[in-house]
Amino acid sequence: MVLEVGSSRAFASALDWPGWCRAGRDEHAALTALADYLPRYAPVIARAGLATPPDTFTVVERVPGNATTDFGAPGEVAAADHEPLPAELADRLASLVEAAWAEFDSIVAVTPEELRKGPRGGGRDRDKMVNHVLGAEAAYARAVGLRHKVPALGDTGAIASLRTDLLASLRAASPDTKWPARYAARRIAWHVLDHAWEMQDRAAPA
Repeated sequence: MVLEVGSSRAFASALDWPGWCRAGRDEHAALTALADYLPRYAPVIARAGLATPPDTFTVVERVPGNATTDFGAPGEVAAADHEPLPAELADRLASLVEAAWAEFDSIVAVTPEELRKGPRGGGRDRDKMVNHVLGAEAAYARAVGLRHKVPALGDTGAIASLRTDLLASLRAASPDTKWPARYAARRIAWHVLDHAWEMQDRAAPA
C-alpha cells in the first residue's frame, strides 16, 4: 500500500491491485474509502480470475503529494514503482488493467446517455465521459513510449489497438519509460474505474 499525502487530500493505492485506489481528506479517510470500495473492485478481480484480497492494509511507503493528489488523482510515482517487475507480476498487473477496461465497457453498455447532474449542474454525460477516458489513455500511452491518436467514440478497432499496445507495454515493464509499469497500470486502471463508478452512481435514482 502506498499513501500519497498532499496538502488537502491523501490517496491510498494498493500496489498489486491497479485500480483499487481511493482518495480522502487525510490518510485515515483514504484508507477507509479504500476498504469501502473493495466490493466495487471485486468484479474486476473476478474478471482477472484472481482471489479477492483481505481489506487489511500494510503501508509500505508514504510519498509527498502534489497538485494532482489534491485534485483527487494518484499523481506521484513511488520508489516501490521503480522496483523490477518479474514477468509473472507484470502479466498480473496487465490482466487487472484489461479487466478494468472490461468492467468499464460493461457499465457503459447499460448506462443511459444523460446522467444526473451534480448539485451545481456539473458533470459529463456518458459519451463525453467515454471520450474523456479515451483521450486520457492516449495521453497516458505517451508516458510509456507509445504514440496513438485519440480513438473516436465507437471506433472499436482504434480502441482495441490502443489497449493492446498499452497491455504489451505493461507486460514488457521497460525501465526506460517515463512512467514505470506499476505506476502506469495503477493510473490507467484508477481513471477507468473512477469514471465507471461515477457513471453507475449518477445513473442510479437519487
